[in-house]
Amino acid sequence: MMKLIYLIAMSASLMLLGCNSEPSLQKYFVENSEKKDFVALDVSPSIINVDKAKLTPEQKTALASFDKMNILAFKLDGKNQALYQAESQKLTKILKGEDYQQLMKIGEGNDAASISFVGDEDDIDEFVLFAKRKENGFAVVRILGDDMNPNNIMNMLSILKSANIDMEQLKPLEGLIK
Repeated sequence: MMKLIYLIAMSASLMLLGCNSEPSLQKYFVENSEKKDFVALDVSPSIINVDKAKLTPEQKTALASFDKMNILAFKLDGKNQALYQAESQKLTKILKGEDYQQLMKIGEGNDAASISFVGDEDDIDEFVLFAKRKENGFAVVRILGDDMNPNNIMNMLSILKSANIDMEQLKPLEGLIK
């Protein structure tokens, strides 16, 4: 009987230790997507309307690697400045975690942007764009996919230049852009 109790106690301890209480971007999205100061949006690949017959093989590969995009934006107004600062600091801390590798950072302080990724350079699981502007608020964009790499992102940018973007999917963000 003591062995059984010991075994149950050890199993429970391992399960509790296995639960990761560290903040993650995914948890942050889930926790804040329904809050009044945030706008959350999931964007499917159908937002990119292109003639696939006109794409290069590299562009087709890039398009196939894109699964979805999650956007979470914080709308800054005169009443939520302290919350803006706190939430911005939370995101900065998450993105400085060991899972995220920063590719680029532009600006400092209240007007800044960064691009980070999760995975390794040849097999990127997620690109993250975090941008903030003192007049508007901030937005964090997660680009999720399979076997993404920096070349795929560059090819996606070339696709977007000629694509007919389905703006209806982005309608909830309309009020955030001045």
